[in-house]
Amino acid sequence: MSSIIEPLLIAKSDREAFLLPSMANRHGLIAGATGTGKTVSLQVIAEQLSRIGVPVFMADVKGDLSGISQPGTEKPKILERIKQMKLEGFTFSGSPVVFWDVFGEQGHPVRATVSEMGPLLLGRLLSLNETQAGVLTMVFRIADDNGMLLLDLKDLRAMLRYVGDNASQFKTEYGNVSAASIGAIQRGLLTLEEQGGEKFFAEPALDLEDMIQVDQNGRGVVNILAADRLLQSPQLYATFLLWMLSELFERLPEVGDPDKPKLVFFFDEAHLLFTDAPKPLLTKIEQVVRLVRSKGVGVFFISQNPRDIPDIVLGQLGNRVQHALRAFTPRDQEVVKAAAETFRANPKFDVEQVITQLAVGEALVSFLDAKGTPGVVERAMVCPPRGQIGPITPEQRAELIKSSVLYGHYEKSIDRESAYEKLSVRVEKETAAREEQAKAREVARQSAKKGRQREGMITSMAKSVLRSAGTQIGREVVRGVLGSILGGRR
Repeated sequence: MSSIIEPLLIAKSDREAFLLPSMANRHGLIAGATGTGKTVSLQVIAEQLSRIGVPVFMADVKGDLSGISQPGTEKPKILERIKQMKLEGFTFSGSPVVFWDVFGEQGHPVRATVSEMGPLLLGRLLSLNETQAGVLTMVFRIADDNGMLLLDLKDLRAMLRYVGDNASQFKTEYGNVSAASIGAIQRGLLTLEEQGGEKFFAEPALDLEDMIQVDQNGRGVVNILAADRLLQSPQLYATFLLWMLSELFERLPEVGDPDKPKLVFFFDEAHLLFTDAPKPLLTKIEQVVRLVRSKGVGVFFISQNPRDIPDIVLGQLGNRVQHALRAFTPRDQEVVKAAAETFRANPKFDVEQVITQLAVGEALVSFLDAKGTPGVVERAMVCPPRGQIGPITPEQRAELIKSSVLYGHYEKSIDRESAYEKLSVRVEKETAAREEQAKAREVARQSAKKGRQREGMITSMAKSVLRSAGTQIGREVVRGVLGSILGGRR
């Protein structure tokens, strides 16, 4: 029988606004314009979850979430907020943190294999059209059928070259292989390499269990992905996070409705996930978000504009923290109205009007109750974080990385035998075979040439003899005839 875990205080006005741990896997949304307090709300929710033993993953797109690892300080504004909200027993404390970085500079290197990423996500990452994506899927299938592991980008390049060079032999079983599509995929891979993809697609690949950890005090580990540089390649950023989410969905067992999540995943700059995403990918995203909660995983999307998120996904985000929105243009006003309509109305105030009046650190909050029903929206102040607001120093980060139990495991990449090596051996053997065949043909050609030369010499000699004999006989005939006519001797 599951134990009851105390609700998590997130915000407060005349009433306290609690996030129920048993409802944290029903997903959520943190929205609002730039500078209105979204990052602090994210930090507060992450700290509260960590405190009750729930691991957290979040992408640090601005480089200022690392402070969660250190206790906060008694700054005047924070002390004033604590006093104003009457937060009795409030203490500053840091959370256990593990840093990750695709580029391996600000955290443990985080990698995936090409096979794990799969053709659907990789096709989106390479901005392929439908035809090109079909060829990429075909290449993956041929690799699987021939036992070729696609681990890194050189594996995929080698496989593309092999399929392109042998397109005719694959046509009957797999379909046409367009040379133009092969070329487009190869060009996309070059662009991906320039964005750092060669570091990401490698081994050892990330073991997601390493992110679902608690420390010796039972607190959930806060996994922070350094994403400030990664965000310069929006497609890589969005595809990587979606891959992580889909891997969690694929690998974790069903747990039903746990008393608290196994992991809560914060997806900052959420609009990048849906921008220019093809329909098959959007369908997959919707499916993952809908079903991953049964694996005990909660997902919080962070975005400036709630309309950045498709309605079919937005409707699944039961826990809401809405910071201020601006209404300078008609489109802005439509956004404010749409955001207001997603809340369960409060008769005490006009939600649409209040959204534009919220101060920094203030929000409209609505969390699911024990029955999974959205609560009436409340205007409230978000609690101050217990950890430091803002980034830590590079020296502090380096020390935390080196003191991590994971240090040394992901730092050195490995390159085991895969498609590139196997195809290289195959190409070498085929090249050697072709060279042997070419030599054999040349020997045969030279033999045939010598044979023809000998035959030509014999023929020439025979013709010469015949010519000589013919000439002699001719003379004798002439002589004989003429000689008899002229009276000469034979």
